[in-house]
Amino acid sequence: MKAKIARATAALVIGLSATTGIAAASTGSINTTGPNSYNVVKSKTSNHRRVRNNNSVSASVNTSQGASSGTSVVSNNTTGGSGRSGNADNDSLTSASLTVNNSPSASAPSASTANNTMSGTISNTGPSSYNKVVSTSHSKTSVTNNNTLSVSSSTTQSATTGDATVTNNTTGGSATTGDASNISTTEVKFNVTN
Repeated sequence: MKAKIARATAALVIGLSATTGIAAASTGSINTTGPNSYNVVKSKTSNHRRVRNNNSVSASVNTSQGASSGTSVVSNNTTGGSGRSGNADNDSLTSASLTVNNSPSASAPSASTANNTMSGTISNTGPSSYNKVVSTSHSKTSVTNNNTLSVSSSTTQSATTGDATVTNNTTGGSATTGDASNISTTEVKFNVTN
């Protein structure tokens, strides 16, 4: 006559998808089984975390300027006076700053911060029983960062002073044109943290 085998199985399976810190506790116990029993306590923790960051950042600056002072002429006078044209100036300042932060924040720790406590007990089993306690933990983290940064800056400037002419005067005077100047400053700053 074949003896009947009693089977008792306690299985605990915990699946965790971690985007924040996780604390998990699992316990399993088997107590008081008959002879020839098959007793197994299984505890499994699985932690999977996948992070994908796709950042595309571009900056384009296009500056076109022109400056020209007028013409200063002292002409056809018995006694020449003085003539002066004004100044012609260009000033351009462009500043751009961009910050991209893909690092985990304080409220979303990495998967490694998961705190798992697992325990299992088998007690008071009969003769010729099979008793097994199994505890497994699996953690997987995948991070992919794709960052594309591009800067395009184009500056075209022109500065011209006018003519200064003293002509056809009995007593010559003076003629002065102004200054012509261009100033262009472009600053682009990217700060990427992965």
